[in-house]
Amino acid sequence: MPVKLYRRGQIWHYRGTVAGRRLRGSTGTTDKTLAQRIASDAESRAWKGHLDGPAAHLTFAQAAIAYREAEKPTRFLDKIEDHWRDTPVRQITAEAIRQSARKLYPNGKAATRNRQVIKPTVAIINFAAELGWCPPIKGKRFKEETAPKRPATKEWAEAFAAHASPHLGALCLLMLGTGARISEAMAITWGDVDLTRRLVTIRQNKVLDTRIAHLPPPVLAALANIPSNRQPETKVFPWAARDSVRQTWNNVCERAGIERLTPHSCRHGFATTLLRAGNDVKTVAKLGGWKDATTVLRTYAHAIDDPTLTDAIFGTPVTQVSNEGFATYLKGREIS
Repeated sequence: MPVKLYRRGQIWHYRGTVAGRRLRGSTGTTDKTLAQRIASDAESRAWKGHLDGPAAHLTFAQAAIAYREAEKPTRFLDKIEDHWRDTPVRQITAEAIRQSARKLYPNGKAATRNRQVIKPTVAIINFAAELGWCPPIKGKRFKEETAPKRPATKEWAEAFAAHASPHLGALCLLMLGTGARISEAMAITWGDVDLTRRLVTIRQNKVLDTRIAHLPPPVLAALANIPSNRQPETKVFPWAARDSVRQTWNNVCERAGIERLTPHSCRHGFATTLLRAGNDVKTVAKLGGWKDATTVLRTYAHAIDDPTLTDAIFGTPVTQVSNEGFATYLKGREIS
């Protein structure tokens, strides 16, 4: 179909089909006459790109459309697409992507910039490269500070649940007992829960897949005690977004007199507890929905750095000296 204008808010956008390929983008203007000229120019470039080869005039907007149509993850794309718009992909370098991350998240940490800008931007361009539209690109990430993981424990979760509402207490126990991320847990409906068979279906937002998780007895009891009409389409946890849980979550930690851990600490606790119990990494990855066992090994192996674990070789009960205590001991003996 020919390229046509349409409005989104006050701004004119265009869409259509050129040489069998969809064309869509923003003109960035409220002036319809100017918007028509911009759309016509975009259509002209698209035809020229069709004749000269896709790499010559491929825009980021075109690459992003293809990425979305392939049903790739879209969580952080809006800001990125608004930033690059119709910028030719050939002009986007690794350093330009880093600069865009600084601009989009001026106060963001390295991890935020990497996750929400560099990774998805590179993914869009490299998807276009897989289609033969442009050369692939490597994105140089910002150096992240690796903070020690603070896993939740059974005792911590039980103390939390004892001072929380039935919904919030069940949310905490479910994340610890199944390894669900908070966004995954909050998407669970009563139709996903089978209390009789002690199972829950979890839609994994990072790998676009589902898994069936077992419900340990404390989790099962907490879910069963939630007051609800339990209609299949009703969400088990009533919060609109995970950010809306944060303040209430912190208030419960303070009321219970326990360390202020984040909801994600429950997922950390799931992995750490199973690893400490002697389960192999591959099994833990499968049970917790990690796509790659090396992710579990890389992220959580440090959590079982206990020098006394070697006592188990001779059947001696493990004393579980803390890492801090062991380090202090070594320092006292001046051993590097």
